[in-house]
Amino acid sequence: MSPTNEFESTAPYYGPYRPGVPEQAARLLAQRANGKPDRILLDLGSGTGQVPLALAEQVTQIDVVERDKGMITEAGRALASLPVTVRLHNVAAEDFAPPTSTWEADLVTVCRAFHWMDQPLVLSRLDACTAPDATIAVMGDGSLWNAKEAWSQDLRSLIQKYLGTERRAGKDKTFKAHNRPYREVLADSPFSQVEEHDIAIAREWTPDRVVGYLWSTSFAGRELFGDRLDDFERHARALLAEHAADGVLTEHAVFQVVLGRRG
Repeated sequence: MSPTNEFESTAPYYGPYRPGVPEQAARLLAQRANGKPDRILLDLGSGTGQVPLALAEQVTQIDVVERDKGMITEAGRALASLPVTVRLHNVAAEDFAPPTSTWEADLVTVCRAFHWMDQPLVLSRLDACTAPDATIAVMGDGSLWNAKEAWSQDLRSLIQKYLGTERRAGKDKTFKAHNRPYREVLADSPFSQVEEHDIAIAREWTPDRVVGYLWSTSFAGRELFGDRLDDFERHARALLAEHAADGVLTEHAVFQVVLGRRG
């Protein structure tokens, strides 16, 4: 599968402006990584490496899989100083191949990226390269596109005014949602013993951080606006400033962790 351009030009904004993994989720995943002297983390659709950064103290080897060249370059920089073995794989999740014939992942994570993947194919291939007691963790919390706060809904309406009502997915595509719950997807896979954990979180944004976040997305990346970029940014900042209380915009979200293990 060849790389696509949903996140072309967004990589420099991804690490600084995307929310990280909540501490409670990191602790939950750390429990699944314990118990072995040599623990391998496989992170699919890694972006700039936020999950490996959150779990680096719990594992001894990290394999990062990311199809976007800009993203994996940023991930390499972010992970370069970790005192563990880090391998970078610039391929789609569907095309990942283990680095050796004896390699087996103990923990596989997919954060805010499973909706881009051929889910049954990825899970089938993981069955062949994971330890017998491995855990698959599919995580996410949506995006500001579907957040329920008044300020985020007004911001989405503004984006739609410039880019059209359908959610964009890069330059030439629209977003196609996966409507099937991840618990059902995992239940129909080799990793059919499923747990769900919903973690309520409240985030505080500033207008600057929201704008940087938009530039990191496939639905509002800078290149999508063409010669209307400056005009959009001016209107977005005015809208956000109007909604902000003492310069802060609050988002209430649920970070969901769906865990699968073999039955």
